[in-house]
Amino acid sequence: MGFRAGRGIADITGETAECGLLGYGRADQQSAGLHTRQRARAFAFEEGGARLLLAVCELPLMSDAVVREVLGRLPEGYGAANVMLTATHTHCGPGGYFHHRLYNGNTGGFREQTFRAITDGITEAALAAIADLAPARLTLTRGELRNASVNRSRRAFDRNPAADRAHFPDAVDPATTLLAVERDGRLHAAVNWFATHNTSMTNRNRLVSSDNKGYAALHWERAVAGVDHLAPSAPELVTAFAQTNAGDMSPNLGLAPGTGPTGDQFENTRLIGLRQYEAAAALIGDKDSPGGTGASGGREMSGGLDFRATHLHLSAVDVRPEFTGDGRAHRTSPPVGGAAAFAGAWVDGPGFKGFRPGANPLWDAVSRRLVYRIAPALRDAQYPKALVLPAGPVNRVVPMIQERAPIQLLRIGALFLIGIPGEVTIVAGLRLRRTVAAIVGAELSDVLVAGYSNGYVHYVTTPEEYDAQEYEGGSTLFGRWELPALCQTVAGLATAMRDGVPVEPGVPEPAVPVRARRRRRAADAPHPGRRFGDVLDFSLIGRRATVSFVAAHPSNNLRRGGSYLFVERLDDDGSWTRVADDGDWSTVLRWARSGAATSVATVVWNIPEGAEPGTYRISYHGHSTPKSPFTGVSEPFEVR
Repeated sequence: MGFRAGRGIADITGETAECGLLGYGRADQQSAGLHTRQRARAFAFEEGGARLLLAVCELPLMSDAVVREVLGRLPEGYGAANVMLTATHTHCGPGGYFHHRLYNGNTGGFREQTFRAITDGITEAALAAIADLAPARLTLTRGELRNASVNRSRRAFDRNPAADRAHFPDAVDPATTLLAVERDGRLHAAVNWFATHNTSMTNRNRLVSSDNKGYAALHWERAVAGVDHLAPSAPELVTAFAQTNAGDMSPNLGLAPGTGPTGDQFENTRLIGLRQYEAAAALIGDKDSPGGTGASGGREMSGGLDFRATHLHLSAVDVRPEFTGDGRAHRTSPPVGGAAAFAGAWVDGPGFKGFRPGANPLWDAVSRRLVYRIAPALRDAQYPKALVLPAGPVNRVVPMIQERAPIQLLRIGALFLIGIPGEVTIVAGLRLRRTVAAIVGAELSDVLVAGYSNGYVHYVTTPEEYDAQEYEGGSTLFGRWELPALCQTVAGLATAMRDGVPVEPGVPEPAVPVRARRRRRAADAPHPGRRFGDVLDFSLIGRRATVSFVAAHPSNNLRRGGSYLFVERLDDDGSWTRVADDGDWSTVLRWARSGAATSVATVVWNIPEGAEPGTYRISYHGHSTPKSPFTGVSEPFEVR
């Protein structure tokens, strides 16, 4: 028997106006328009009666609430053990879709509309992938990419043993791995894994964006393969750019926010995404051919499918001496956020004032002279962290942070994916990978950490990195024995997979019903003497067309699966053909209030160099109420 595979894609874009963007944690970073839509790309696999489903979602983080909702909608045979929902970790996606309150801090609470957009879209992509299952050839290829990441936490990395540092001589993980799905000699789908943060867009940005990994997928599908994401039929090619152990990997090559290959955040996003695409496409032998030439250059997959998963209560894990590194048994503690965590990752975007990576004298003194003296067990687990947010005790009152972590091991032929619901540094990832590879007898390069999967418990650092108390160590909430606890757990999963025996599923995070707050705002109204959709201003300067319209609030209708705008070209027969929409890189939609009930939508089309000369127009599509659509259209203009 051979593999069967299928793929699906769907829109998961949430509220593009007046909703906090999740990732940087800034109260002032509220959505004010759209640059690129967020999408979920799902990949289903079957072999010998076994089945797996992988969904790569252009989200800041994966929420336990989202996972629970999506799993409840999938067909029989798909569950927590064989379904992996993973996030690309864009920092510019609408938030408010958690039932853990920490992540809804800048959204005014739970956002039902965004939550539904995400869960509906992931479910649609997953069901489409399952329906698309058909015989396929799977190949696995590995390469290297060295100009799309930098270690943003070098002081912590350098604390690791020389043998670990030697595995990463440039202090980055350059591995780029491609799983290709081929049908009838043509590339049908591809999933790429590469470790870099999805933070090319800075915390000054207010536009919803799928960031560099989203650009990589969009470029391959839209620009190279000619996919129309608004077409009713299934696309010919679906490509996803997933995360791995990116915890200390940044795309900001100048070691400051917005300092990638250029000084412009949009161009940085494009270039870092383009480099990921080029490295991935090169693995199939022809990066310039639409859809590729097949995956004949890769290693054909065999060996079937397998999976194991459990839920680990990270607050109370007894870690055996063979995993702790010091020959003694230790125990993790309930989650505590450190002072360095509140400082933020300075390379990608500073956090709260008054905190800094490393030493925080006031918080250090309180923790060491008071808290650790009266709580020796906490000291063993959390020292030398400067304790700030005791999330464990807070969880007993309100759900603040996830404590029960879903840990997963998937096998697709020769490829092993370790599902971790957190941000794993490259050396922490190396230790997890070595643990699994040694037990199952796999090549180390065939074992990957799939970070940001199935939930979120913040960071995972090595004990040596933890002691530096950089941002990543301060965000390793369950203490310095968190990674050893995870290594112990994945060792159990790998042993069970090797021996063909089941594992205990563990106890999942408690389900918490969440109620969205009623958000009152003035009913939308047009500008005095105007109608919705009227053109307020138009300009064509160089290769940029800009049109402003009398608008309504975008959340009246998210237009999921559609578009707020179209760019159209006049054909010889007098009809108009769509050439771009709000999912394209060349377009930008900005929304702003102009009064208590009035607003303006500004559409920008950055005319591509390859645009066909002719007559064009730009249309804007909104809703004055959820069921009251309107359209505004610019005057025709010439592109030469």
